[in-house]
Amino acid sequence: MQPPLWHPQVELSNIEQAIVNRIKRAKLFIFLRQVRHQLFDDEFQTELAKIFDENPKGQPPIPPAKLALVTILQAYTGASDDEAIESLLMDKRWQLVLDCLECEQPPLSKPTIVRFRAQLMKRRLDRRLIERTVELAKQTGGFGSRNLRAAVDSSPLWGAAKVEDTYNLLGHVLKKAVSAQGASAGAGADGSSDGIGSRSC
Repeated sequence: MQPPLWHPQVELSNIEQAIVNRIKRAKLFIFLRQVRHQLFDDEFQTELAKIFDENPKGQPPIPPAKLALVTILQAYTGASDDEAIESLLMDKRWQLVLDCLECEQPPLSKPTIVRFRAQLMKRRLDRRLIERTVELAKQTGGFGSRNLRAAVDSSPLWGAAKVEDTYNLLGHVLKKAVSAQGASAGAGADGSSDGIGSRSC
């Protein structure tokens, strides 16, 4: 089933304006909230929708514009997929951009983000997304286009193209290293355990 087009509100609500007034840094959030309707016009949304396979069954997928916004925020902030999901629940700046203020459930899942990003890069739409965002930043002056390009282009997300992004992979490596270190500390010189390391905390 093809995803619906997203037509978010253009004007700031009173609640949104209050949030914008409190954002002293990370102006990217304000910029994306202000230009999201331009960045994701119907033509570009239709192009992004081709990422999804035609499927007559199941629920309509998440609008690709929202997934693309999450991808931009991840690339700029360096947030992992897990951190992005958490931010959508806990951070009003992320909620402002994604139009999900006060949501009690994340509007999308980690597997959805991973699949979308992989398909975005496979179809070379990641560069289109970056170029459109940077161009709007240049046109509107709402955000430093050079800083935006430098931060997004250097993001490890674009080089991941795997089920898990670089940050998640590093997390697994560190976890294994700590586990191995703990096991080693609990072993005697002959390789046998002295019993201390085998106890669980």
